[in-house]
Amino acid sequence: MVRLHPHAKDRLIERGATEQEVIATVEGGETFPAKFGRTGFRRNYAFNALWRETHYATKQIEAYAVKENDDWLVITIITRYF
Repeated sequence: MVRLHPHAKDRLIERGATEQEVIATVEGGETFPAKFGRTGFRRNYAFNALWRETHYATKQIEAYAVKENDDWLVITIITRYF
């Protein structure tokens, strides 16, 4: 199961991601080691839309999480557009 920390939930709108995209990123994205013993997850999504008045073809979501028992707790997210 994937859960979002309140901090991560607070960042969804300001960074242009949805909870479903973050969960899909953790469940099926590329995994990489991150600072502070966390695990990073990265996944690209077709976007083809405007973000802050600029058109982008791709949205990339990075989710940083820690393992709690059998669950992932997403601490924060970063979204990049290109």
